[in-house]
Amino acid sequence: INMSGVRRGQHVLDIAGGTGDLAKVFSREVGPQGHVVLSDINESMLNVGRDRLIDAGCTNVDFVLANAETLEPFADNSFDLVTISFGLRNVTDKDAALASMFRVLKPGGRLLILEFSKPVFEPFSKLYDLYSFTALPIMGKLVANDSESYKYLAESIRMHPDQR
Repeated sequence: INMSGVRRGQHVLDIAGGTGDLAKVFSREVGPQGHVVLSDINESMLNVGRDRLIDAGCTNVDFVLANAETLEPFADNSFDLVTISFGLRNVTDKDAALASMFRVLKPGGRLLILEFSKPVFEPFSKLYDLYSFTALPIMGKLVANDSESYKYLAESIRMHPDQR
């Protein structure tokens, strides 16, 4: 969030924002004069995010069902900041999604993509797999009472293109 450079009064689009974790923080950062749009292609996830953010008292957030590959509901040059966290891995046409993200960004706006990828240093790769498929699901169970989502995260990291 700090690296985003987001300021009061700005407009933020959180793509594949699902549960609204980042949108909630951005809502506070942009303040009442700012605006956050939480978007997701999955209506069920969007509803979870909507419920959580309404319960948290976030009044400057809209919730929009949108495909990252087109971002059709949004006009060109609409947002100061566009974010996608752990969602790009699930997009079929990444080039189309990136083009759409740049289309909706205002000139000088920022795009923040948060993703994991497989390590390229082979000795570290084995240790990383051990952590991803063992420790990460255990921590997910302890912290969020949800080991399955963290198992999925580890699998999706494995399927995502590496850093090369």
